[in-house]
Amino acid sequence: MGKSLVIVESKAKASTINKFLGKGYSVKASVGHVRDLPKKGLSIDVENDFKPTYATIRGKGKVLKELRDAAKKSDMVYLASDFDREGEAIAWHIVESLKLPKDKVRRVVFNEITKRAILEAMERPGDIDMNKVDAQQARRILDRLVGYEVSPVLWKTIYYGLSAGRVQSVALRLICEREGEIESFVPEEFWTIDAVFTTDKGEEVEARLDRIDGKKAKIAEGERAKGIVAALEGEQFRIEKLDKKERKVNPLPPFITSTLQRDAANRLRFTSKRTMMIAQQLYEGLATDGEKVGLITYMRTDSTRMANEAVDEARNHIGKTFGKDYLPGKPRHYRKKKGAQDAHEAIRPTSVARTPESMKSHLTTDQHRLYELIWRRFVATQMEQAVYENTNAFIEAKGHSFKASGSIVRFPGWTAAYSAVWKDVKELPPLSEGDVMALKSITPNQRFTKPAARYSEATLIKELEARGIGRPSTYATIVDTLKKRKYVAIEKRQFAPTDLGRTVWDLLKHGFSDIFNVEFTAQMESELDKVESGEDDWVTVVRDFYGPFRSRLDDVEGRIAELKQSLIKETEERCEKCGSVMVEKWGRNGRFLACSAYPDCKFTKPLEHEAIETFGVKCTECGADMVAKHGRFGPFLGCSRYPECKGTAPLPTGVSCPQENCKGILVQRRSKKGRTFFGCSAYPDCGYAIWDKPVPVTCPSCQAGFMVEKKKSGETELVCLECGERVADREAAGDDEA
Repeated sequence: MGKSLVIVESKAKASTINKFLGKGYSVKASVGHVRDLPKKGLSIDVENDFKPTYATIRGKGKVLKELRDAAKKSDMVYLASDFDREGEAIAWHIVESLKLPKDKVRRVVFNEITKRAILEAMERPGDIDMNKVDAQQARRILDRLVGYEVSPVLWKTIYYGLSAGRVQSVALRLICEREGEIESFVPEEFWTIDAVFTTDKGEEVEARLDRIDGKKAKIAEGERAKGIVAALEGEQFRIEKLDKKERKVNPLPPFITSTLQRDAANRLRFTSKRTMMIAQQLYEGLATDGEKVGLITYMRTDSTRMANEAVDEARNHIGKTFGKDYLPGKPRHYRKKKGAQDAHEAIRPTSVARTPESMKSHLTTDQHRLYELIWRRFVATQMEQAVYENTNAFIEAKGHSFKASGSIVRFPGWTAAYSAVWKDVKELPPLSEGDVMALKSITPNQRFTKPAARYSEATLIKELEARGIGRPSTYATIVDTLKKRKYVAIEKRQFAPTDLGRTVWDLLKHGFSDIFNVEFTAQMESELDKVESGEDDWVTVVRDFYGPFRSRLDDVEGRIAELKQSLIKETEERCEKCGSVMVEKWGRNGRFLACSAYPDCKFTKPLEHEAIETFGVKCTECGADMVAKHGRFGPFLGCSRYPECKGTAPLPTGVSCPQENCKGILVQRRSKKGRTFFGCSAYPDCGYAIWDKPVPVTCPSCQAGFMVEKKKSGETELVCLECGERVADREAAGDDEA
């Protein structure tokens, strides 16, 4: 009997699984997708049930030949790509590309890369789920139709190369509309009155005016606030009421993709892409005590379901480590989220016995921090409630009641494993009703209402999930695409739409507001879910979308000249050559000033405007912050004090130079022939340089400090320059959102 061939997505996963299966199996990697819609041409026959034309991805011919040769030598081929729509589609494309007979192909799926899970999966193989394949195919076709047919509208009105993604544009809409709300917000003045009281033992209590004559205190003018302060100074205050309540807080549910990305952003300051990259490494397997094993379960999930054996292991650990007081009488289970696909378990450690402390020496700093977050959150799910005693003291004089709040922990419960993030509430000193309190100070404070905050990565992902936009496998891609397209910039860890992003959305709003609509996009996600469950036919779903879409597109294409003219803005400047009015126009490098007498006069000049994105770099000329700008030779850092200061610097990558004893960082530069490369900031003292873009991702194989991006026909791989390890970067691929 010949060997059996097992095909997985990544080489890191292949090496881990190979050790578990032994000599009877050969494990190979497809390194992500092997076929896709070609880059050129629509490749979808809209007249023939939207039949797609697929082509082998450039550079994957060698991979397919290796898989084909291995399949010929094998009695059975097991397809073990990830258990989601993308993974199912990868499995189907491999079968189609290799022309494998059905009786020679089986599908195996697993939620974790451990020996037990792999062997169990191999014992119960199944077939490719064509409903999942159809759902992925429908999404891919919808995204291609939108991207391929709407993007040219942006090219003709703004400049060539822009993109309008089906889901990406809705996320951009949310960010732009929030910015509009902030800009149109009119703050309203209000006043608070804060006081500091002392007990007879000299202990201080901070309080705020809460009620006046039994009604909620609302003070709109400063004169009234100052009058209240004047009336209360010198008065005797007494504690009229002491309200003590016990509050029990249940543990948080285990991580799903969105909550992992949010907590990693809030607690670890990780971007969603960085979180998913590190989680992929933990899932695919890392060397621990001479054995390579997956440390967490599959990280693209919307389910809070947990395996019974994992729950039992967690409860045993809690009993031994924290004590019986921390262990509930029965296991905790969490309610399924409405609309969840529930295809996988929640994100959890594959074994609670592999504690963060015992794994620390085997992991990089980032891997250890994320693993500890996942491990602690999972253990906490099976622990007792945290118990707090909240106290509100109402301190009154002349009908004016001040409220002081305090809280103490009666029992930490689950927070002993996973610290809670609550508002900072101080503990009050011992108080009793009727106690006389001395007024130490009383201060009126002017305040103003504030608009809603800009979206951060964490809050944007939360909003997308709440509105049913995107799915666990797409959140990081949506966010990353907006940043890559320069539609948004990061300011104080929040998204601000760039001038380009706002212009793109303005055009899409005037032409396709019903297509790039939050409710409509959420409905499309539901339709795709129905395709996956077998309730709907994918061709019908695409056809129902394409009819109204095509009609709207025809209307917009007839108004291109009108839309382009709407972007031109008159200025007060005059042309230096002919004296005509100068107007703002869009070009490849952003807005610029052009003579309104064009084509008779072709005079142009740059339009300087402050960029938003900062990198924490100081200008070497004056010490001010450097900001990202775009010039005729591409992006660079310029002084925020321009034109007073004209300091510039190359764009940093966030990757330290790998040369020994060099303290420089790799920055983006341009060769004499105009080609972009990445060199050390310490040049000429250090001449290290590479052509490929470095990214701050640790190699999962040799632990090198960074990897580089390699792009071929829309597929992005991360490659280690030290050991050659290749990682399929499904988060970076992002073509579905183009």
